[in-house]
Amino acid sequence: MAIGKLTARAVETLKKAGRHSDGGGLYLHVKATGAKSWAFIAVIKGKRREIGLGPVASVPLIEARRKAQEAREAIARGDDPLGVLRPKEAVTVPTFGEVADELIASKETEWRNEKHKAQWRVTLGTVPYDLAKVRIDQKAHALHVKALTALRAMPVDTIDTAQVLAVLKPLWLTAPETASRLRGRIEAVLDGAKGKKYRTGDNPAAWRGSLKSWLPKRDKLSRGHHAAMKFKVIPEFMARLRARDSISARCLEFLILTASRSGEAIGTRWSEIDLDGAVWTIPANRMKAAKEHRVPLSDRALAIVKALHDTRVSEFVFPGRGTKGLSNMAMMMCLRDLAPGVTVHGFRSAFRDWCGEATNFPRDVAEQALAHAVGDETERAYRRGDALEKRRLMMAQWAIYCEPKANNVVTLARA
Repeated sequence: MAIGKLTARAVETLKKAGRHSDGGGLYLHVKATGAKSWAFIAVIKGKRREIGLGPVASVPLIEARRKAQEAREAIARGDDPLGVLRPKEAVTVPTFGEVADELIASKETEWRNEKHKAQWRVTLGTVPYDLAKVRIDQKAHALHVKALTALRAMPVDTIDTAQVLAVLKPLWLTAPETASRLRGRIEAVLDGAKGKKYRTGDNPAAWRGSLKSWLPKRDKLSRGHHAAMKFKVIPEFMARLRARDSISARCLEFLILTASRSGEAIGTRWSEIDLDGAVWTIPANRMKAAKEHRVPLSDRALAIVKALHDTRVSEFVFPGRGTKGLSNMAMMMCLRDLAPGVTVHGFRSAFRDWCGEATNFPRDVAEQALAHAVGDETERAYRRGDALEKRRLMMAQWAIYCEPKANNVVTLARA
């Protein structure tokens, strides 16, 4: 196979458009415009391959021949000549912490709930834990933070099952819900790193095929439900709550009477309240399911709102400091004083238990009151209404039941 057919002078002076062979698969490509470049052409495993080697202006003849020789040697070894002619640029592998921070920054626009954003930042170590709010053993917490700090500093391509277990194990038995969510977030970070070619192979934070063999199943641990007050003692609790003269107490009472979530209640705006129609309309962007939800207001719930209406100081029905709404901690502190160990969210469970055990209201009406999806996708497609008037009767009865010093005998309407 003849090679070295061209000369430096010929390369400089050739003007005829087309390919001019130097031999051994090396070609000078002259365009009609006069532009010149090099290409290596070969048949590899029955397929024709053409690989550009660069323009003549930056790749002289001697350099082009050297590259062509390396390509021929690679083919003789059974290697892909592209790997020799165009070696991959060295990729600087970031740390786990850098990938986690980048992932959070890119996905924050999708997350409507500020609490959800904060949980991602805290559990992945973007911001430190607030020790006053940590509900796990301090020794376990210290071990977890130490392991998480080490994980964040590691190149993301070096992380294996051992490092992931070191982060999860201190929480797995004492705070299973937090640990389970953290596992999913670590898995998401490592998946993102793989998508950017920073790592290869299986995900060591995946449950199946990795952690399942090393950690007990969630159903073997504590269920992690929100601690709820028994509905039978709520009237007595409401008497003590009514005695509290504070915005946080009124917000908590409003939350109980409407069976709403914390974020929905503290974020209530005057624009959402129809005083004449006694309806609270929560927009889709404030709902967990991203769907507008109407809440019928009982007489007591409406009275709470009306009492605050004349003295309103901001757009929020339950104002906090300045022009902001009430903080979530305000309700938690109020409840902690009155009923230690009970969570704010647990009142939704108490309401649902009351519906199922003490009334004959249909299950789907109770679920709609909680803004839960009812039925399968097809059924929901045909169910256009939200049973507002049926729910109005139910919420009125719930308010009667919650009244302090009432005998709690509820007269139910005949179906």
